[in-house]
Amino acid sequence: MTRLWCAGICAALLFAFALCGPGRAEADQGFQDFLQSLWPRAEAAGVSRATFEAACAGLTPDPSAPSASAKQAEFDKPLKAYLAEAVSNARVQRGRAALGRWRSELASISQRFGVPPAIIVAAWGMETDFGAAKGGKDIVRTLGTLAWLRQDRDLFRDEFIAALVILDKGVVPRAKLQGSWAGAMGDPQFIPSAYLKYAASFDGSAFADIWDKPQDSLASIANFLRQSGWQATLPWGMEVKLPPGFDFASLHGSFGAFAAKGVVDADGSPLRAEGDATLFLPSGASGPAFLLSDNYWVLKAYNNSDSYALSLSLLADRIDGGSELKGRWPAGETFLSRANKSTIQRELQKRGFYSGVIDGRFGQASRDAIHAFQIAAKISPADGYGSPEVLRRLTAE
Repeated sequence: MTRLWCAGICAALLFAFALCGPGRAEADQGFQDFLQSLWPRAEAAGVSRATFEAACAGLTPDPSAPSASAKQAEFDKPLKAYLAEAVSNARVQRGRAALGRWRSELASISQRFGVPPAIIVAAWGMETDFGAAKGGKDIVRTLGTLAWLRQDRDLFRDEFIAALVILDKGVVPRAKLQGSWAGAMGDPQFIPSAYLKYAASFDGSAFADIWDKPQDSLASIANFLRQSGWQATLPWGMEVKLPPGFDFASLHGSFGAFAAKGVVDADGSPLRAEGDATLFLPSGASGPAFLLSDNYWVLKAYNNSDSYALSLSLLADRIDGGSELKGRWPAGETFLSRANKSTIQRELQKRGFYSGVIDGRFGQASRDAIHAFQIAAKISPADGYGSPEVLRRLTAE
């Protein structure tokens, strides 16, 4: 939800060139012409002409938007390295301090929305490091620029209009609309449409101040998760230990079914969760193992990255007093490039195992497809892990 895709290298180079020398005036005029073309859409969304003109007057494109938009560590950095930074001891300590500082408010918010305090605080930590990295860009300018650069995509245009709707409601002053290169705002990093739908004030006032009132940000995060489907009776999942000779016939089943196969909590205690579960082996069968509940996929609604969702989950556990991972990452693990992952997806698609997008990003659909191929090709263990061996087998056949 809070991470938007980049404008692309070619657009960035063309844009940078246009803003140099004699091309700048033409670029500025083209930008203004584009913004004016959005008036019918803004009017249809209920934005007044006065609000529209005030927001667009003198606005120029932001030359930093395309270059900044290329940074997406949660998709490109190996999960092990991403986790080391996202769930560092220093961040855990800051999270525990935040949990203590806002304990009373979090208890009220948790009761109201059904989301555990540690999950709420961990989301805050993942998004802005507990308010330390909210971004200072003019959201209206940023989204206008991205909408202009990517006129083939409705996303940025719609978010620009949503920002104008926020201004037209009069509850948020223009000076408050600051955030990241992608238009994500405040401590929760809500894009404008998310602010309109999920922002919640702690005390029930009309203005949810997600920039300067942490209690409003915490309530807004909890409201987003609840509306996205968070179930109060479920954990996000847990680290588990697989028994010797574990049967990898399926990556899916109930917690009870996995328990019946000998799967236990990472500390050796019996599994206590109920409901459906998915086995996730981010480094294959030789690395840490996790069982994911339905709530894990709710966290991916915040950011559709396993690195992000797993880091948030483990950060919440540590903030709540839990220990570090019990499983060890394989030594000398070879990480595939996005191009290699795209090749795996493409080859799996040719064989009828995969029907998703070829994007070089492995989610559950890719892992299920790899697992099905491993079963068919008699590759053991069939752990759903996109390894160099899987790549070699697919490209050799």
